Amino acid sequence: MQYPLNLSFKLLTFGQRIVASDADGNVLMFIKQKMFKLKEKVEIYNDEKQSQLIFRIEADRMLDFSANYSFTDAEGNPWGSVRRKGMRSLWAAHYQVMQEGQVDMEIREESPMKKVLESILGEIPILGLAAVYLLNPSYIVSRPDGTPLLKLTKKPALFEGKFVLEKLNDMPEDDELRSLMALLMLVLLERRRG
Repeated sequence: MQYPLNLSFKLLTFGQRIVASDADGNVLMFIKQKMFKLKEKVEIYNDEKQSQLIFRIEADRMLDFSANYSFTDAEGNPWGSVRRKGMRSLWAAHYQVMQEGQVDMEIREESPMKKVLESILGEIPILGLAAVYLLNPSYIVSRPDGTPLLKLTKKPALFEGKFVLEKLNDMPEDDELRSLMALLMLVLLERRRG
């Protein structure tokens, strides 16, 4: 993949759709979240026309704070999972990326103070809108030993969500795909923050 990758989605649409493109602007994935489902279900296609399904992400339970989101390819083969660390994620987003039941990578919010400031300022009219625009969170994907691999940063935008994914260290392609799916789920779950 040609880094940095760009993730973008419209905020005012029916259902969530994310386009992932590489540094040259080539579409890598089109992500579509199923609406009105009791359990989260996300489908990932190879293009915006939804020509070929390449991955699915499904929650293991209904609307739960610590749900596990499993990744499978189009044939149903397991590719790992991601889970939100319930109480830990109240202060700052914290997710674990799993492979064969073991923690392979972790995703942490880089600056939890931004979340606190955004929550406080978000309650004040007009100032809250500016806070959502200016206080942009970033997330670091790392190995359990702390080695940073990827960094996802939200960019300022009014009527759409824009994120940029930068590669910090080399990693196997399977881990790249698994971490990208985990970050897509993070974006969908954390999107209410602006």
